[in-house]
Amino acid sequence: MTTVPRYATDFADRYDDWFTPPAASTRATVDLLAKLARSAPPGPLLELGIGTGRVALPLAERGHQVHGIDAAKTMVDQLRTKPGGEQLTISIGDFAEVDHDGEFAMVYVANGTFFELASQQDQLRCFARVARRLLPGGLFVLDAHLPEALAANTGAGAQPVESANGDPVLRTRRIHPASQRYISDYLVLDEGMFRHVRVAFRYAAPGELDLMAAAAGLRLRERFGGWSGGAFNDSSSGHISVYELPA
Repeated sequence: MTTVPRYATDFADRYDDWFTPPAASTRATVDLLAKLARSAPPGPLLELGIGTGRVALPLAERGHQVHGIDAAKTMVDQLRTKPGGEQLTISIGDFAEVDHDGEFAMVYVANGTFFELASQQDQLRCFARVARRLLPGGLFVLDAHLPEALAANTGAGAQPVESANGDPVLRTRRIHPASQRYISDYLVLDEGMFRHVRVAFRYAAPGELDLMAAAAGLRLRERFGGWSGGAFNDSSSGHISVYELPA
């Protein structure tokens, strides 16, 4: 099940200030999703872990009918304050269950949010529930880091990282291969006080994701090396995987 992380309950009003990626990254994400949506059957889109609407709102501005699911009402409340936020249909709940009415041309999950599902069983269930909500020929799109790249990023101690609003941030990363857990701890200097934010993932390699998809009746259509749409190859640190429900 989706456990609501502390960053979503305690810091929803600061999430965009600290963790919004550069505008070019968001634009590339939206561009590729819009391109994939054009290759899917006609129909609405569903975002799992819609959060504060970083991806959903620009997609809606381009004319797509976007729905969403999020476990954290606090994050959705932030989305609702933004232009167009009141027009989106959003369910509050466990996105592993994909408990949202309707059938969809494309279901997507961005920013590694799929891996906040803490067990293989939860991730398998999410794939199965997505398959039930897709129209024939519909797509399931998710992004992920490669385990090898995650392991290479650990062990360096606290590292400064850039926040969206310029607040100083230190990040440490730990990996637990036996449980496939990856934990990032952030210390953010906010108005003279340090705030601790933890993000924990249960990572999975591409082959494991492909098996989960196959168990749900989905097949891999294509895999990119990033949201820019480049090739997935040996130098890639992550991937965008596009699964299809056969028509």
